[in-house]
Amino acid sequence: MHTEPAQRVRRPAVAGRFYPGDAGTLARQVASLLGAVPETTGPPKALIVPHAGYVYSGPVAASGYALLGGSRGAFERVLLLGPSHHVPLRCMAVPSVDAFETPLGRVPLDRELIARLAAMEHVREWDAPHDMDHALEVQLPFLQAQLGAFSLVPVAVGPCAAGRVADVIEAAWGGPETLVVVSTDMSHFHGYADAQAIDRGTTEAILRRDTAITGDQACGCHAVNGLMETARRRGLEVELLDLRNSGDTAGDRSRVVGYASFAVREG
Repeated sequence: MHTEPAQRVRRPAVAGRFYPGDAGTLARQVASLLGAVPETTGPPKALIVPHAGYVYSGPVAASGYALLGGSRGAFERVLLLGPSHHVPLRCMAVPSVDAFETPLGRVPLDRELIARLAAMEHVREWDAPHDMDHALEVQLPFLQAQLGAFSLVPVAVGPCAAGRVADVIEAAWGGPETLVVVSTDMSHFHGYADAQAIDRGTTEAILRRDTAITGDQACGCHAVNGLMETARRRGLEVELLDLRNSGDTAGDRSRVVGYASFAVREG
């Protein structure tokens, strides 16, 4: 009897820490965060969203994901890019597994598209940058809640020229069936007022589609720069949705981390 090979699955690494590990509790928290966002306009082509624990950055991330309300079935694929916090990267890495899992279920990977990306000069198939990292994982419950079924293309992005990252984004851009999500936090561990000033400057740079954001401004700077290069090439519009820091959400104000959400739209 013929049997299908077992799926290779990337298990959740930060469930129970960055977000609830229980499916029911997680679904309720995501719904509550999304429900707190005022009425929004239609879905964008791309989002930039933060990736800290939900108690810290969840409200800011929700301001982006709320734009996907009513998008079930509309987006078939999500290109998800973000930094590697634990494994040094020279450029970009895609995983070898068949699915990413959260307490809300498994998200299948688009193996065909991933194979095409892995054949590009500055991309390699490498699981280590994905295995324990939270930057991409924490986006999945929001996407699962808003989109239902979709396939995933996860890309860990290290120090790469903006043009090289943009080439990967272009290769996966597709049409209206594809959503692009960039995961990044803003400044890290400054006092409240200093962080506000730094993050305002970074926000202004992103709004003018600057491709030279640095790691001091945003930990996912290389993915952000790639998306901004794509925005320049395609004449995309960038809109700030929310800008806060952990001193506004759930932490003290002596050492804060900044969070912002942006929508990127086709003209």
